[in-house]
Amino acid sequence: MKVAGIVTLYYPDGDVLENIESYLSEIDQLYVIDNTPDKENKEVLPNDKRIVYLPNHENVGVAKALNIGAKEAIKAGYSWLLTMDQDSRFKKGSVTKMINYLKKNKNRKDIGLITPWHVINTGVKKPKEKIDHPLEVMTSGNMINLEAYQKINGFKDWYFIDAIDIEYCMNLNRHGYKIDRLNEVELKHDLGDIEVKHVLNRNFVCSNHNAFRRYFMVRNTFYLCQEYEKDFPEYCHFLKRGLRGQLQNIVLFEKNKIKKIRNMYRGYRDFKRNRKGEYPYH
Repeated sequence: MKVAGIVTLYYPDGDVLENIESYLSEIDQLYVIDNTPDKENKEVLPNDKRIVYLPNHENVGVAKALNIGAKEAIKAGYSWLLTMDQDSRFKKGSVTKMINYLKKNKNRKDIGLITPWHVINTGVKKPKEKIDHPLEVMTSGNMINLEAYQKINGFKDWYFIDAIDIEYCMNLNRHGYKIDRLNEVELKHDLGDIEVKHVLNRNFVCSNHNAFRRYFMVRNTFYLCQEYEKDFPEYCHFLKRGLRGQLQNIVLFEKNKIKKIRNMYRGYRDFKRNRKGEYPYH
């Protein structure tokens, strides 16, 4: 069973080489989509014939980069694609475990994607089950079914960044595909500058995302809920409530409050205006 992979670069740091080497030997081809606008990063990559380097010379967004890699993999005849972030790494053998799971699964055509347990610094505990079926998972470390990808029309380019993974998973669920999480397989993923504040016996998780990201988090969450509220009403309510919690944490704990709050407002306003695509404020 041949498997391709994709990783998107955007001003990669010194860890990217080691991260890529943690899974490269276990796949047959890796499409490296470079979204760094003002330079190429080929020199930071392993010298390996499996790597296909595709620089965009601009930031086209995460969704479009994923679609570029997926279309290249489909053109080359692959049925499954490993989607990776530049700041994620596996333990050796992890991808092989995922591939073996698919090989043994007679109903793999019904699986939209398989995903590992994501080791992140939010304090969420791993489930006891070896395999469970979450509604949505983050993109990094997933092995996506490219037949399902084509059926649901891939990732939405105009999301640009943020909520891309949630939308893709909801779309899979809407079309009857399963999401299988293999909790014995772990992916180490850096979610950035997360802090947990302990105040009056309560924990407040501060993601410390910048103002740029806050715009997309708000705008795309409202587009997501507009599209899927009838299918997943409780979860959409949870997402909107989460935005209110993020706003509270910004006011109470985070830096650059004014810029972040202004961009959250802009995101909501642009949703109401039906504005999509890349960031319009510079």
